[in-house]
Amino acid sequence: MADDHTHVQEFFSVRAADWDSRFPDDGPAYAAAVVELGLRPGDTVLDAGCGTGRALPALRAAVGPGGTVLGADLTPAMLGAAARAGRGGSGALLVADVARLPLRADALDAVFAAGLVSHLARPERDLRELARTVRTGGRLALFHPIGRAALAARHGRTLSDDDLRAEPRLVPLLARAGWEVESYTDEDDRYLVLAARIR
Repeated sequence: MADDHTHVQEFFSVRAADWDSRFPDDGPAYAAAVVELGLRPGDTVLDAGCGTGRALPALRAAVGPGGTVLGADLTPAMLGAAARAGRGGSGALLVADVARLPLRADALDAVFAAGLVSHLARPERDLRELARTVRTGGRLALFHPIGRAALAARHGRTLSDDDLRAEPRLVPLLARAGWEVESYTDEDDRYLVLAARIR
């Protein structure tokens, strides 16, 4: 999400109404990734860049009625689509920039972020901001329902090691931002990086 948010908001605003219909089969992949995040009943979790809130029901199921689920996105139209889909009942929807979250330090047990990394204008700073909001030992899941190669093919691009999501680039970036990578998975049908908050 860029300092000049106009481009990101324009891109997602015009796609919000039919976003879910473009990817109708992603639900099980989201649910499986949430399970791997290892949330416990009563935890507090943020879906950063939540879009239409596809992860919110699974996050709510993981933390239970005593937990707290927040969905933050920069684009009001995406949050509107989440509300129309009934996902606001699974968590509080916030218009917020992940670069400047309206949360106190150590407020969260975990962050789930689907498709977010490629939209960060200043990835190290923005990932550090996510780290600020998570307690030591808390976890981060960077997720996409398809892997890097499949995503590049979908967009007509070639796969490159310069991709921010490539393991040699991402692992040290996360370390500088306060995260220690626990696992890195990049397969045709899933991209999932799990990391723990370190001091």
